[in-house]
Amino acid sequence: MATPQHHTSAQGPVPGNPYGAAGGYGQAPAPAWNHGTVPGGWGAPAAANQAPRSCRACGGQSAEDFKVRSHVGVLIMMKFEHLNGPFCRACGIAVVRQMTTRTLCLGWWGPLSLVIFNPFTLVWNLLAYRKFSKLPPSAPAPGRTHLDTGPAVLRRPQAYVTLIPIAWAVWIISQALTHSS
Repeated sequence: MATPQHHTSAQGPVPGNPYGAAGGYGQAPAPAWNHGTVPGGWGAPAAANQAPRSCRACGGQSAEDFKVRSHVGVLIMMKFEHLNGPFCRACGIAVVRQMTTRTLCLGWWGPLSLVIFNPFTLVWNLLAYRKFSKLPPSAPAPGRTHLDTGPAVLRRPQAYVTLIPIAWAVWIISQALTHSS
């Protein structure tokens, strides 16, 4: 990732800095910030918006920066996992498939996980999948390969473990409704 460009004393005083170009009291020069001139808005380093992104797994170009999540729920304990991009199309889809399968298999085994956290994680990963699938295919960097996408999520046997806790939840709700009337 490109580092932000710093303001040097040869460029004149830093605007709004009463201590001169050095940033004051021997500190490093202040970064040149983007104030709406480059897409990305306030506070984003200008150089970071201009540098092309490459996939963190294979080094391919046209990568998108997006967080992929996984959730594991066991009774009262929960574990939240995530993996930050940028990922290219193939590597992003591979990560989404792997983490979604893990969530489908291990994410339903707690009451809060069943109702709140696991559905949120699955929706988030669906958004990630849609974002990565819209990217154009890219070649990996020399000497590197894409992550293995494997079969689709619904073609993995681990994904169907989710039917057990969902059937259990439906049974509990139906029992509660029939005994309350």
